[in-house]
Amino acid sequence: MPPHSPPSPATDWHAQELLLMREVMRLIGRSLAPGLVLREMLHLMSELLGLNRGRIVLVDDTPSPPAGAPRTASIQHAYGLTQAEVQRGRYAWGEGITGRVLATGQPAIVQDIDAEPLFLARAVERSQLPPETVAFIALPIEVNNAPIGVLACHRIRSRQRHLNDDLAVLRVLATLVGQLLQLEALVAEQTRQLEARNAVLANALNTKSARYGLIGSSPPLLQALSELERVSQTQATVLLLGQSGTGKELFARAVHLASGRRDRPFIKVNCSAIPDALFESELFGYEKGAFTGASTARAGWFEQADSGTIFLDEIGELPLALQSKLLRTLQEGTLVRLGGQREVKVNVRLVAATHRDLAADVEAGRFRQDLYYRLHVIPIHLPSLAERREDIRALALHFVSRANQAHQRNVNLSPDALARLEEHPWPGNIRELGNVIERLVLLTNDTLVARAELDRFLPAVSAPLPLPSPPAPPPPATTSAAAQPAATPAPLVRDYAPAQSHSVSELQAALAGHHGNQSRAAQSLGLTLRQFSYRLRKAGLK
Repeated sequence: MPPHSPPSPATDWHAQELLLMREVMRLIGRSLAPGLVLREMLHLMSELLGLNRGRIVLVDDTPSPPAGAPRTASIQHAYGLTQAEVQRGRYAWGEGITGRVLATGQPAIVQDIDAEPLFLARAVERSQLPPETVAFIALPIEVNNAPIGVLACHRIRSRQRHLNDDLAVLRVLATLVGQLLQLEALVAEQTRQLEARNAVLANALNTKSARYGLIGSSPPLLQALSELERVSQTQATVLLLGQSGTGKELFARAVHLASGRRDRPFIKVNCSAIPDALFESELFGYEKGAFTGASTARAGWFEQADSGTIFLDEIGELPLALQSKLLRTLQEGTLVRLGGQREVKVNVRLVAATHRDLAADVEAGRFRQDLYYRLHVIPIHLPSLAERREDIRALALHFVSRANQAHQRNVNLSPDALARLEEHPWPGNIRELGNVIERLVLLTNDTLVARAELDRFLPAVSAPLPLPSPPAPPPPATTSAAAQPAATPAPLVRDYAPAQSHSVSELQAALAGHHGNQSRAAQSLGLTLRQFSYRLRKAGLK
C-alpha cells in the first residue's frame, strides 16, 4: 500500500494529534487485542501526521534458543509495508539502527537515510521510497524499564511540522504500546494459571473421590475406605486409630452412612470436652431429682442414638469409673439412668476413636483391659496427611471453595502454591490444612495466591520446645503483682505438639514457676489451657 501524502501546510497539527490519541484510546477501550489496536495506531500515524511505513519490532520469544545464539527481533505489526517487506524485517541485537535502539534503549533519529552508513534499508528498499530526503525515527518500547521492542517510521524531511512535535507524539505512543503489551502478557499469564487450576478441579471432580464426604484417591485412604465398607453392614464396634486431625468424625459418619442405620440418628460425643462430673449424666441420662437442678428427666446420648450410631471421639479420656458402665451397655444393650432403678434397652452401633495408644494405657492401668478388647474388634488406621500427599491438592481446592462460599471471597491458588502445600509436612493433618486455607482466604489481598504469598500463612515446622527455666524461689507475701513472671505471648500460629511433648517434671516446673496459675503455665510452654490440663490429668497431677 503506498504511503499517504503528508498533510498540507495549513493542517491544524494539534487537532490531528488529539484525534490520533482519541481514536487510539477508543480502540483500547473496545478491545485489548494488541494486533487490532497497534495496526490502527500505525495507520493513524500515517494518515494524520505523515509518519509513514510505521512498524513495531518486538524481541523474538524463542522457546529454546540454541546455546550462544544471538538475540533477535522482528517486525510484528506494520502499516504501509508489504508482506515480503515485513518478512525481511529481522534484526540481531545491536544490528543497524533498529538493533542499536534495542541494545541501548536510546532513541535514534536519522535525518537522511542515504547519508547514514548504519541504516540497512533491509525491510524497505531505497528504490521503494520517495526521491526526496527521507528521515527515519526509532524509539524503544520498554516494559519494566527494559527494552522489548522498537517503534519506528519514515518521515519526509521537508515538512511544515517540527521534528520535536513528532518525537513527542511517538514517545507517548511508544509508552502506550509498552503498557498494552505488558497488560497482554499479564492477562495471558493469569489465563494460563486459571486454566491450569480448572484442569486440576476438573480432574478432582472426575476422579469421583469424594465418597461419604471423604476427599482423595490415595492408596492409604482407599485402603481405609475399603475396610470401612466391608464392616459397615455388620454390628461390630469400629475403633478408628490415627493422629489428631485425620478426619475421624468424617470416617465415623461414613460408617453410619454405609450401614443400614443411615436413616437413623448419628450422635457424636467428644469425651475430652465433657467434665468428669457430667460424664455419666451426659452419656446415660438422668431421672428427675437425681441431683440438684434435675427438675425433669433427660435421655442421655445413648438413648438419643437408639437404632442409630453413636460416635465416641477421644474415648481414651473416659474416666475409669464410667468404663465399666460403658462396657455393660455395650455387652448387654441396656443402661440405667443416673438416679434411676430400671434398665432401658438401647440398640446402638458404637464407633470409637482415639489418637492415644490404648494398649499402653491398659498396661499403665489407665484403661480397662476388658473394655479395650470390646472396642478393639475392628480397628481401622486412618492415614496422616503426610501418608497421602497426593490428596493435598484436591483437599486444598475443596477448602478454598468452602471458605470462598462461607466468607463471600474469590481467592484461588496458583499451581506453584498448590505444589508448595504438597511440600509442607502438615503435623496437624487435615485440620491444620483447613485452618491454613481459611486464614489465607480471609487475610490475603490477592485474588490468585502465588507461592511467595502462601508462605506467609504456613506455620513453621515444629521444633523441640526449650526446657523451662528452674522455678524461682517463692516471693515474699508483700511482692506486688508486677513482680509476677510475665506470661510468654502466644504465637500467631501455634505448632502442633504430641500429647507426650512435655514430661511430668516440666509440667510441675511450669506450675511452680507461675505459682499454680495454670493459664500462665500453659502459655509458658506454648500450650492452650485445655492442652495443659489434659497433660496434668494424664500425668496424675490433677
